[in-house]
Amino acid sequence: MSLNAPRPSGPRPAGDPPRPYTPLWRRLREDEWPPLGEVLRGRREQVHPGVVLVLFFPCLWWLTIPLLVGYQLARTARRMARRVFPMCPEGRVEDPEVLRVQRVRAWAALAMAGVLVAVFGGWQDVAEVPGRFLQRLLFAPWLALLSAAVVVALLFWAAEPGARRTMRTQLWPAGRSALCYFGAWTLVPLLFLAAAEGMGLLQGGTNVLLWVSVMFVCWAPFWWVIFFLCFASGPALRHAFNLSALHAALPALVTAVLVWMFALLGLSAGGLPPGPVPLAVCAFLGGPVSVTVVAWWEIHRLRRRHGVRWRG
Repeated sequence: MSLNAPRPSGPRPAGDPPRPYTPLWRRLREDEWPPLGEVLRGRREQVHPGVVLVLFFPCLWWLTIPLLVGYQLARTARRMARRVFPMCPEGRVEDPEVLRVQRVRAWAALAMAGVLVAVFGGWQDVAEVPGRFLQRLLFAPWLALLSAAVVVALLFWAAEPGARRTMRTQLWPAGRSALCYFGAWTLVPLLFLAAAEGMGLLQGGTNVLLWVSVMFVCWAPFWWVIFFLCFASGPALRHAFNLSALHAALPALVTAVLVWMFALLGLSAGGLPPGPVPLAVCAFLGGPVSVTVVAWWEIHRLRRRHGVRWRG
């Protein structure tokens, strides 16, 4: 059975051959997560009595209830994220060799950064790593949107007049997905403030059941949006907000522009990497230059193997 096909749930009819079992960790990598009952059941036809006992044991509710509710929120958020940002959007050409080279380049860059910090950096450089990672995490969506806007504008300028009309009709789905993504980012602080305000309205002698209900109502939308952003950010940034439907080369171009923006942002915020100046300059240019080279190689393969043209 294919890993992408949903596995039938419920008891198996008599006389049917046994279904091949797919490990749970593999099913959690699919677009559609299995239902909660199937996760609790595992390889059995029914939920184990021990699991039921743990779920109904009051002293463990502080752990079991958040896990059950969190899984349901994450499952629905992942389903919506994959609907808005599929792993293989329309127009996307998956090249295994390009994906392999991109993966190797990313791991090599990570290893090189770690070696530079370990050999030439001090404790201050090590302490700044989480802050820089958080900075990139916060700025990545907005810089990606700016990069996509610049690249799309240049592509419209270079396209032939007849192709521009077709591109306008294909631009709306990508713009809609981008609006959905950044709308979710805008909702995060609003939902957090609303949840904190709602919890603040509860008084000290509130019933425990009422307190739990209000907490769920207040915080469930906030965590749903957080889960949605976690599942949507990777495909959204990797595929440049589904711009491959507009032009197959756009994700590669947006990635190249984005990595140069990140490099300049890091240079202005923290300077060159630690180490001797020639080595630091090479390390600073190595990341964006290697990404640009891989992007142009990907575009070259798109032109040679799939007939992608700039002005077509």
